[in-house]
Amino acid sequence: MRNHPPLIKVSIGKQRLQLFESGRVTLDCRISTASNGPGELIDSECTPRGWHRVRARIGAGCPVNTVFVGRRPTGEIYTPALKQQHPGRDWILTRILWLCGEEAGRNRLGEVDSMRRYIYIHGSPEEDPMGIPSSHGCVKMTNRDVIELFDRVSVGTRVLIEEAC
Repeated sequence: MRNHPPLIKVSIGKQRLQLFESGRVTLDCRISTASNGPGELIDSECTPRGWHRVRARIGAGCPVNTVFVGRRPTGEIYTPALKQQHPGRDWILTRILWLCGEEAGRNRLGEVDSMRRYIYIHGSPEEDPMGIPSSHGCVKMTNRDVIELFDRVSVGTRVLIEEAC
């Protein structure tokens, strides 16, 4: 029997993320992709489609609700009161899986480079709704789900982002 490496599938249409391990779905959860819909252009705030890989895993061992800015923990722990103090902040919490595109001209290099766009799978405030598009291009998850995913994948894990899958 052939061992299949882990694979993450993101469905923009269904607002779901699935983790496949040994060819079977082992995690299936609601997510939130871009409120602007799918798209690849830099500054579009859209979720890029196609094949990606996990380029970096950031936040191992950090407490739940750790706030990240520029992929670094700020020393803050998210609370609704902190959100009121910073109403315009894009909250990136708990863990980050930084994605890089694998398809030159579609999501890699030039004006469509997912890595240069800082496209992540990341945690979010618990009050953020899942199952509806509301991100700035990233794939948002609950903190519980992103920790589970983070702990089960490594750098190099393939990620397929599709409009419907």
